[in-house]
Amino acid sequence: METVAGIDVSKGWLDVCILPCGEAFRVGNDAAGLQALVDRLSGARPDAVALEATGGHERLAAAELAAGGFAVLIVNPAQVRAYARATGRHAKTDLVDATVIADFVRATQPRLRRLRDAQTEALSQLVARRRQIVAMIVAEENRAGQARERGAQKSIRRLLAALRRELDTIDHDIDDHIRKSPLWRVREKLLTSVPGVGPGLARTLIAEMPELGRLDRRAIAALAGLAPWTRQSGKWRGRSFIGGGRAAVRSALFMAAMAAVRHNRVLKAFRDRLVANGKPRKVALIAVMRKLLTILNAIVRDQKPWQTA
Repeated sequence: METVAGIDVSKGWLDVCILPCGEAFRVGNDAAGLQALVDRLSGARPDAVALEATGGHERLAAAELAAGGFAVLIVNPAQVRAYARATGRHAKTDLVDATVIADFVRATQPRLRRLRDAQTEALSQLVARRRQIVAMIVAEENRAGQARERGAQKSIRRLLAALRRELDTIDHDIDDHIRKSPLWRVREKLLTSVPGVGPGLARTLIAEMPELGRLDRRAIAALAGLAPWTRQSGKWRGRSFIGGGRAAVRSALFMAAMAAVRHNRVLKAFRDRLVANGKPRKVALIAVMRKLLTILNAIVRDQKPWQTA
């Protein structure tokens, strides 16, 4: 990738820098601004357009650019800032950020990946909203256990009833999305054939990890943030850690792994063997998460449901 457009995204604006020519401009992060962006980039014809992940503000721009035929990259802001510090660029303005993003992509040449289509993006947002509502329900249930005044208790009960109705509505909407796609229906049936895997994990994987079944076990573990990385220097050996990747997938896998070690005899035996060999229970559970994801990846790849030996 030689010609790259870097875009710094905010709620109201998109600051753009095209390298190596150095052209820079700003457009609004709205329908009119995005159309102007597509028109202007059509003349420059960049090999890639890179945006930082900014908690959702980049989604509309990424979708419009992908629909316009551009190769779109969503880059990790922490990696971009580390690159900026490593190259001695400590100033931080919108234009500087856009320039650094473009320069980062030209220097690192990350692999282009296909963005999610509109249908998958819609399902992803519904699944994310479901997680938010469940978190609110848990928070209110915790408050209910602490409330002593009758008025506060009544307020919590009313809010819990409303949240549970909304959860039912979201579940119904997700069901509708799954039913509309024969591919998703088949995939959900394959995934839930594994003991310990319910609709929650299956639908999270469908929405948040469309690469499932197309990558090898190491790549899919890294995508979920389950590939361990080690800290060491000379004779010093630090502990291994996991992190990064797709947090929503990792959280869903954690809950599924806890169920699997109770209901899936293969994964339970795997966990028990690790613990018997001296592994801490938390480390063993993370290993179960990784093995469960590897199994699900193979099931989707081979299109064969779970089979007990």
